Amino acid sequence: MNSKYHLPAGTSADGPYDLLVTPESAGWGYSGLRILTLAPGETHALSTGDSEFLVLPLTGSCTVTTDGSTFELTGRTGVFTSATDFAYLPRESAAVIGSAAGGRFALPCARTERSSLPARYGRREDVPVELRGAGACSRQVNNYCLPGTFDAEQLLVCEVLTPGGNWSSYPPHKHDETRPGQESELEEIYYFQVSGDGNGFGYQRVYGTPDRPIDVLAEVRSGDTVLIPHGWHGPSIAAPGYDLYYLNVMAGPGQDRAWLICDDPAHGWVRATWDAQDVDDRLPFGENR
Repeated sequence: MNSKYHLPAGTSADGPYDLLVTPESAGWGYSGLRILTLAPGETHALSTGDSEFLVLPLTGSCTVTTDGSTFELTGRTGVFTSATDFAYLPRESAAVIGSAAGGRFALPCARTERSSLPARYGRREDVPVELRGAGACSRQVNNYCLPGTFDAEQLLVCEVLTPGGNWSSYPPHKHDETRPGQESELEEIYYFQVSGDGNGFGYQRVYGTPDRPIDVLAEVRSGDTVLIPHGWHGPSIAAPGYDLYYLNVMAGPGQDRAWLICDDPAHGWVRATWDAQDVDDRLPFGENR
């Protein structure tokens, strides 16, 4: 098992960040993620450098000030209560993030050579909330920053919420080579939170192809991260009694910003069974009901 791809909570903290994943630390070229906790009244200065960013509240609200504009992010009380509003920051920009009441904020990012888009606000009401799969494969996907939902240069961001006992990121799939119309090359980060009293857990599987081996079977808890440079990934398994959340951050070298996946042919047949099953009635979560 390649433990270097599983980052338990706290093991990749750096400076003000509870989690700091850069392309350099991950050993790849594009995707990154920072998790920032602000105490009440605290501010944080962010320079985007060669990457574009989102400011995505996990818990709490904040203001984002950049280039003379201020975005007021209402945020949310937690990841299982609702989707959230967010802000987009282009490369080579400077921003100050402040939170009057304090909170925790995800800063997903992607290295890009382009800077054609301005800083702007993403409304919670415009975030497509999708129920995917059926039966024990039912999950909710909040599609923040994907082709067709919100424009970016390279960055792709969504959240997946899985009721306890269910499987998501299933059937296993991959996106590690460029095949026009079939598959796009994307590095991916999974950042996890688990509902409950702190004892909750889930599992994440990643496995390779014969020519590109990788072998990860990680027990994941709140604050854990799994890096997926290549290979089949899934399932993400929520233990019974504990709902599972993960933030997906993706980016790659493709200039058309496509998200194309290929199912593992050994398990792709599972999708056809969903037609005869209902979506789990615990979905959607919270205020999205």
